[in-house]
Amino acid sequence: MKIKINRESFFKVFQIAAAVAPARSPKTILQNIKLDVTADTVILTATDTEVGVRLTVPNPEIMNPGKAVVPVSRLSMILRESNDEFLTINASDDKILITGQNSRFELQAQNPDEFPDVAYFDDKDFYEVQGSVFKELIKRTLFATDSESSRYALGGVLLEMGDDTVIAVGTDGRRLAKMEGSLDKVGNPKPETATIVPSRSMQLMERILPEGDTKVQISTRANDLLMKGPSGVFYTRLVEGRFPKWRDVLPKRDKTNRIDIPVGQMYTALRQAAIVTSEESRGVDFTFKDGSLVLTNNTAEVGQSRIEMPVAYTSDELTITLDHRYVADFLKVLPQEKSFIFDVENGEAAVYCETEDKYGYVIMPLSKDRR
Repeated sequence: MKIKINRESFFKVFQIAAAVAPARSPKTILQNIKLDVTADTVILTATDTEVGVRLTVPNPEIMNPGKAVVPVSRLSMILRESNDEFLTINASDDKILITGQNSRFELQAQNPDEFPDVAYFDDKDFYEVQGSVFKELIKRTLFATDSESSRYALGGVLLEMGDDTVIAVGTDGRRLAKMEGSLDKVGNPKPETATIVPSRSMQLMERILPEGDTKVQISTRANDLLMKGPSGVFYTRLVEGRFPKWRDVLPKRDKTNRIDIPVGQMYTALRQAAIVTSEESRGVDFTFKDGSLVLTNNTAEVGQSRIEMPVAYTSDELTITLDHRYVADFLKVLPQEKSFIFDVENGEAAVYCETEDKYGYVIMPLSKDRR
């Protein structure tokens, strides 16, 4: 096997595959990346058996087809430290030669036949989603998951596939994020499919999603999910367990206060109010009164803060205490020039924040003894 590649473009693809390969594993072969070279394509394959990728290398010069297994850590250092525009990778049964204009590296080779396969995307029934839409679904829900929890299946994002809509939901039991997007059905995929994708898989998947209107294909099965895009195929096993009944968490109330708040202005005020919070005292009081929102915090060992901003609020004075981190997480994933609705009933009920593009976020208030 022998190929010549552009170092920079190859390194971009290699880094994604390297993020999948485990740093340590009882199966040392998994600490490598497999190169499959045909007459016209070069595919990089990496897996930890739970997650896998098959990525296409752009514009390679193929001299000899074949296959090889290369160590992730060593090749990564070579690609990072080299200043050559092009590198040649030449693999034989016992060694791998990587050469540039003024450099030459020789690495030990392993048997590529021992490397496990990663599933191909050959399904005829699947869903199609715009890459930019799926990126936004991940961005706005992933942060709310809890990979450390043993309750339910909180260490993943729930995906509900309908006839023309995909809903993504993430929760850690104290807050919940929900985002909707459009999808298309190709063939006859299983109707009303709901799957829980591990948080780490979602992070990795986001890295290979295309921008703009380019669509990706998604196939959901009983125990795994496959996604195919322009750069290759992504495979992941699913989270086992039962996801909370998230629709029951969304507030349903007759009397409430819906306040329109600018995202950027709120985020700036919140960061200022949070300066005097501590690990033990994370609560910030949100007080609505007389056309203003006042953010206050009083931490005995640190000090006090009081930040005021104008809002369109004319009802009776209302105060609710929220963990500033949970509010900030929501604000960080929104366009700063936009606004959102802050739906609050009283100081004890959950807050519901929503945007015009079908994004909803529930935050449970802090009790008095946790403020």
